[in-house]
Amino acid sequence: MIEELLPATVVAVEAHGDEPGDGAYGAGGLGSATLYPEEQALVTRAVPKRVREFTLVRACARRAMEKLGVPPQPVLPGERGAPQWPAGLVGSMTHCEGYCAAALVRATDLASVGIDAEPHQPLPEGVLDSVALPTERTRLRALTADGPGVHWDRLLFSAKESVYKAWFPLTGKWLDFSEADIEFTAAPGPHPYGTFRARLLVPGPVVDGRELGYFDGRWTVRRGLLGTAVSVPHQPA
Repeated sequence: MIEELLPATVVAVEAHGDEPGDGAYGAGGLGSATLYPEEQALVTRAVPKRVREFTLVRACARRAMEKLGVPPQPVLPGERGAPQWPAGLVGSMTHCEGYCAAALVRATDLASVGIDAEPHQPLPEGVLDSVALPTERTRLRALTADGPGVHWDRLLFSAKESVYKAWFPLTGKWLDFSEADIEFTAAPGPHPYGTFRARLLVPGPVVDGRELGYFDGRWTVRRGLLGTAVSVPHQPA
């Protein structure tokens, strides 16, 4: 699911279900999903569900490292919990009930990447008010009228998560839900999918000497899940 939302230079590995290799990209699945000692120390008091998700998404990340020719290594959280990737790589991870994925790319190919997956269900009551700008709520009402088969409120939440995951490695700063205005475009096809643009309402990151005013992304709905992804290219000279 996530792979189709990203450029060909990005290696995406995903798994459906709670077991390594169940539906994962790549021949042979993910093999035995285990944690490095320093990773294990981070979840010693976590509930079993949290440990499974933490372990499996890191198995996805290590398979992606292997596909890029990088020796597998621990993935530890840095500032604000953002994953710390091996030198020369940028990437993102996501997990929700029954699904996880990791996407990695060489830093020479993309400046940043952000991915998110969510259950294709409405947001809990009251959450949309804290996530959406007035202009976005207006657009969501129109989208719902035209495409009632998509839970646009959850899609907006997911897109903002992907935007933040791409934003933070470039800036080291928090980005509030109210600081990006997202507009979706839907494309015709056998399943719902399309693109989105996130207009940044605060000064954007500087990439290759140019300040960015927006991020572009893609979205899809598959198998009871929705996925979003943002790719930040390098700026031409």
